[in-house]
Amino acid sequence: MLLVLPDRDEAERLAAELTALGWRPCAVHKELLAGEDDAEDADWLVELATAPDGTPAAAHEEFLIELADRAEGFVTSIN
Repeated sequence: MLLVLPDRDEAERLAAELTALGWRPCAVHKELLAGEDDAEDADWLVELATAPDGTPAAAHEEFLIELADRAEGFVTSIN
């Protein structure tokens, strides 16, 4: 799952928070999403694969959507 956020600081803060809770991998990337051609319009992605309980991150989509919403972002699948 990817948390797509407009702000780098917020992405890094959420990644640190999720890492402390046991989410993996919590990698932060800058990414131009489809249709964007200006690097300043790039979003910040927090990549999540596994929840603390060992299940796929997708099994906790509702929780991740709530987190992303608070940071004015959204969640999407890596696939």
